[in-house]
Amino acid sequence: MPTPKNKNHQPVLLDEILNELKPKKGERYLDLTAGYGGHASEVISVTKAKATLVDRDENAIYELKKRFRLKEAKLVHSDFLSAAKLLVDEKESFDLILADLGVSSPHLDKQARGFSIQKDGPLDMRMDQRQKLTASDIVNNESEAELIRILKEYGQEPKAKRIAKLIIGHRPIQTTHELAQIVSRAWPGHSRVHPATRTFQAIRIAVNDELTQIADSLPLLLKLLKPGGRLAIISFHSLEDAIVKSFFNEHGGNRYDATLDILTRKPIVAQPNEIVFNPRARSARLRVAERK
Repeated sequence: MPTPKNKNHQPVLLDEILNELKPKKGERYLDLTAGYGGHASEVISVTKAKATLVDRDENAIYELKKRFRLKEAKLVHSDFLSAAKLLVDEKESFDLILADLGVSSPHLDKQARGFSIQKDGPLDMRMDQRQKLTASDIVNNESEAELIRILKEYGQEPKAKRIAKLIIGHRPIQTTHELAQIVSRAWPGHSRVHPATRTFQAIRIAVNDELTQIADSLPLLLKLLKPGGRLAIISFHSLEDAIVKSFFNEHGGNRYDATLDILTRKPIVAQPNEIVFNPRARSARLRVAERK
């Protein structure tokens, strides 16, 4: 596995993406979660064609502007569902489409973004900083019933009721450190995995409407994909992966009306040598399909 060029963000499954997408000179590439350009840079170096790079985070767009020239990439500051709708309306089509659904390292590493359990920061968790809804709004304003639903549905948290009661009983909660400590009381004597991990995941998904984004985007990506084009999706937890797997199965297979050839019967995972220098790759799952 090559050493990534950008020390601030290590693109996961980079070799696997290149092996599965098989980019060729002249092909059109759409990256719906371009981040800091790790995957895009490698693909564009092969295609030599202007790509479309999407991201909802203003810091990512700023970095992409510094990294790519205008003739190399068209940048779209948007969530990927809105971008997909726009591109369909514009009757665009692409040979290669990638969506890396993970939270980038800069998101986790910057305290002010409020994504990390380990680094104290405000309860924010917005991927798009233009958005009004924050983690604080959910933690401090939602009803107990809604908190339980979010924790169960998005975090698969077995102690959702206990955690919801603890959250309500300690309002107002101001920081990620406070929230993590409060949630820990529901899991005394925890060891390897921080007990607030599922809670943070659930709240982040709710803030950014992540599962709806994925489910509603996939049919649009099928419309954007040229015949023979390849679609690659990297997911990082079972809820995301289940949506992608279900969509591929619904539209793939040997049926006469199938529109996809599924190229990955099982998701591709990171090799041990990648996980050594990029532990966040441990949970990555890559699924790939080709348009018939």
